[in-house]
Amino acid sequence: MVAGDPIVGSAVFPQGSRVNEEGHLEIAGCDVVELAEEHGTPAYFYAEDDMRARARAYREAFESRGAEYEILFASKSLPCTAAYRLFAEEGLSVDVASGGELHMALRAGFDPDRIHMHGNNKSEEEILLAARAGIRHLILDSFDEIERCERILDEPQKVLIRVTPGIKPSTHDYITTGQLDSKFGFGLEDGLAAKAVERALASEKLELIGLHAHIGSQIFELEPYKLAIQALGELAGDWCQVVNVGGGLGVAYTAEDEPPSIDSYVEVKVRGVAEVFGPDVRILVEPGRSLVANAGLTAYRVGTVKEIPGVRTYVAVDGGMSDNLRPMLYGSVYEALVADRATDQPETLVTIAGMHCESGDVIVRDTMLADPAVGDVVVTPATGAYGYAMANNYNGVPRPPVVFCRDGSSRVVVRRETYEDLTARDV
Repeated sequence: MVAGDPIVGSAVFPQGSRVNEEGHLEIAGCDVVELAEEHGTPAYFYAEDDMRARARAYREAFESRGAEYEILFASKSLPCTAAYRLFAEEGLSVDVASGGELHMALRAGFDPDRIHMHGNNKSEEEILLAARAGIRHLILDSFDEIERCERILDEPQKVLIRVTPGIKPSTHDYITTGQLDSKFGFGLEDGLAAKAVERALASEKLELIGLHAHIGSQIFELEPYKLAIQALGELAGDWCQVVNVGGGLGVAYTAEDEPPSIDSYVEVKVRGVAEVFGPDVRILVEPGRSLVANAGLTAYRVGTVKEIPGVRTYVAVDGGMSDNLRPMLYGSVYEALVADRATDQPETLVTIAGMHCESGDVIVRDTMLADPAVGDVVVTPATGAYGYAMANNYNGVPRPPVVFCRDGSSRVVVRRETYEDLTARDV
C-alpha cells in the first residue's frame, strides 16, 4: 500500500478513506494524525458525506422500486444533535426511544410529523410529551402502555402495534428482539398480538393504523426479514395502512465481513410487503447502524507498550470501555490501524487495552499492528454506531468529542467533557 491508495479493507473505513503523502490515514480529506493533534484523543471522527451518501442510498433504493416508504433514522445509534440535523436535511424521518431522544430530535429541527416513538416502558411524561408535540406514530409495546395511553391522552393518537413474530436471526443474543422470549412487543405465537390489535381498535384514544416488527441488529441474512413480514400478515386487516419492518442491516466491522447491500436489503422488504400486504401499504424501515457505523472511527493515543514474554503484548491507549463498551458488552470484534504509519506492514501481534481499572477493558484482542510505539495514534474503524451512544464516565473519565469531517475541514459537534462537567450536576 502506497500514498494515495485506498485503505485495505476499506469497507470498514469511511467512504473515500486513503493513505496520504505523509503515510497517514486520511478520512474526508482530513489527516487523522493532525485531527488527533487538534482535537485530542480519544475522539470520534466522522466523515459527514459518508452518512449523507448512505441516507441517499436508502432513498434511491426505495424510489427505484416505486414504493410508498419512509426511512427512519434509528437515533439510538448516534444520538447527537448534529446527526439528527444531518439526517433531517437528507429527508429522513426519525425513530426515538425516550423523552431525551425526542427532545434532541425536536431541538435539531425534525418536523414532529416525521418522528416515531418506541420504548418498552414509556412513562406518562414521555407519552404526553410525544403526543403534545404532534409526533406521527406511537409504537405500542404492552397492555399497560395501552391502558396508560387511554387514561392520559388528550386527543386520539395514531399508533402501531409492536409484534414479536417469533423470528430469531443469527446475531448476538443481546441484540435479537423478535423471538417470543423478548421484553419488546406483543407475541404472535401466544395470541397476545391479536388481543392488542383488538384492544387498540376498540379504543377511543388510539387510532391503530399499522404494525411493527424488529427482529434484531447486525443481521447478514435476509431470509428472516421475509419470515417476519409473512408473520405480520397474519394480523393485518383493512385498518393496516403502514408496516414498519424495522432495521437491523449488518455492517462490516472487519475486512472479512460481507453484509448485504442496502439495495438488496430494501428489495427484500419491498417485495415481501407487496406480496403479503399488497402495493398500497406504506413501508417503514429503521436503519441506524448501517447509516453511521462505518462513517465513523475512534482515535486513541498509545501510552504504554507492555510485552509479557511468551504471553502477550499489550498496547494501552487513553480510552477504552468508557468510549466503546461494545467489546465488553457483546464481545464485538474490531480492527485497528496505526494512523501515523498506515502504509507499514502490520507485523506485531498485540492486544489493544483500555486505561480503565478492569481486566476486561480490552478494545481489540490479538490483532496485528505496525510496530506500535508510545505516542502513536491508533484508530478503530466502524465505531460510528453505539460508541458515542454508550459512552460513560467510568473511572471519572470525561467523554470524548464528536468531530464531523468534510472536504478537508473538521468541526466539533459535541465538545469534549471536562473534569468540571463531572461535578456540574452535584447538589
